[in-house]
Amino acid sequence: MAPILVLYHSRGGSVRALAEELADSIEAQGVDTLIRCVSEDGSHPQVDLVELSQCSALAFGTPTRFGMMASQAKAMWEQTSEMWLKGELIDKPACVFTSSSSMHGGNEATLLNLATPLLHHGMLLVGVPYDVPALSSTTSGGAPYGASHVSGAHNNAQLSNDEKQICQALGKRLATLTRKLND
Repeated sequence: MAPILVLYHSRGGSVRALAEELADSIEAQGVDTLIRCVSEDGSHPQVDLVELSQCSALAFGTPTRFGMMASQAKAMWEQTSEMWLKGELIDKPACVFTSSSSMHGGNEATLLNLATPLLHHGMLLVGVPYDVPALSSTTSGGAPYGASHVSGAHNNAQLSNDEKQICQALGKRLATLTRKLND
């Protein structure tokens, strides 16, 4: 089975922390990951669109920008028309994640916005079900639409335990579904 691509864009490091948490939870299920960034950030290599087309599943995240994905990620998706025409991502599982500086900074809107190109590509969206206790107890990030984080006005808040648990549950769910679809 091809690795699950954990693809992100991060400016302050919060989305990168979510990506790494997701990758760890996927790998804990015995599934390989490939961590890539939309634009070079010095932590992980920049994605090659061939890696996107060949992945078995996708975890995709960017910071919240007024309830939308970061422009760098949108620009990347605008380069995938040929992939879309060929149906290269159809029926591959996917999940989304984001971070904003405030509690009402647009996390849920961004998670839905991140899902839009995935659905256009025919991907199978995986969310966080309410049997994950942290989803009901969180006072910061996390939603049924995906994992999220509230980084604070100065981008200095670490992932909370609830945010980590939600992220781990999402990664486990993505890995489990991907394995089932590839057996």
